[in-house]
Amino acid sequence: MRSILILTLILLFSCQNNSENMDKMQITFDWQGHRGARGMVPENSIPSFLKALEYPVKTLELDVVVSKDNKVIISHEPWFSHHICSKPDTSQVNADEEKDLLIMDMTYAEIKAFDCGSRGNDKFPEQQKMKVYKPSLKEMISSVEFYCSNNDRPKPYYNIEIKSNPEFYDTLVPSPENFVKLVLKEIKETGIYGRCNLQSFDINVLNEIHRQNPEIPVAYLIESMKSFEENLALLNFQPEIYSPYHMFVNKELVEKVHAKNMKLIPWTVNEVDRMRELLKLGVDGIITDYPNRIAEANAKKEG
Repeated sequence: MRSILILTLILLFSCQNNSENMDKMQITFDWQGHRGARGMVPENSIPSFLKALEYPVKTLELDVVVSKDNKVIISHEPWFSHHICSKPDTSQVNADEEKDLLIMDMTYAEIKAFDCGSRGNDKFPEQQKMKVYKPSLKEMISSVEFYCSNNDRPKPYYNIEIKSNPEFYDTLVPSPENFVKLVLKEIKETGIYGRCNLQSFDINVLNEIHRQNPEIPVAYLIESMKSFEENLALLNFQPEIYSPYHMFVNKELVEKVHAKNMKLIPWTVNEVDRMRELLKLGVDGIITDYPNRIAEANAKKEG
């Protein structure tokens, strides 16, 4: 925890000018920092989430899995990816072994010994390389809330994806019932209830969220080519947010979603021209790896 506080203080001073420019800013449109600010800083790390807060991001988007000691851990995969992670001895995780390095088989102390940022990410050449670990949800929220309180920055919302798949149940991640129960418990304990929603691609998880707590907002992640009506028919309820891959979004879909009094928030949009197209279509939010491109997307295009 001491190292995180030191890192936070460093970031506070380095970002002072940005914070001053954002004093008392009113963030209305739901710009979301994907895995924090993945295009700039290693994904799903505390520095990545703090970096996103330098920009007019309303919501921090993140993924969660569960450790051996039942802590909710921020990670896109339930294992250590060979693309970005190194083992405690500093050797790189290779493709043949990554799925033997399961987060569900490790304690939080063991998880923090892996470095998932020093190697960088080939898909994001602008990303700053730095040593980071996969934090717990509680630790990340504590760091973010501390940063906001000390920088007169509006506290963000949290869009928490439960990373699940029926093939993963009870081996890579808990069953939907237990997984949802753990996440809801931590949301209440961290004090962000009322400033968060849960999301997933897994239909069973989405239905379980609604069964356990029908009041919490749910985002329905979409990557299939099924129609809007076909996708909704798979659920036992109507979610508050429809969140498809951005290339599926057109005027007709926006109108259908809004006719159901749902919000439409597409993922993951990194090109400024596409951001502008979606803004014109009337989407309710945009998830991006590059919060630093928001200002350009919002600016009026000349010519």
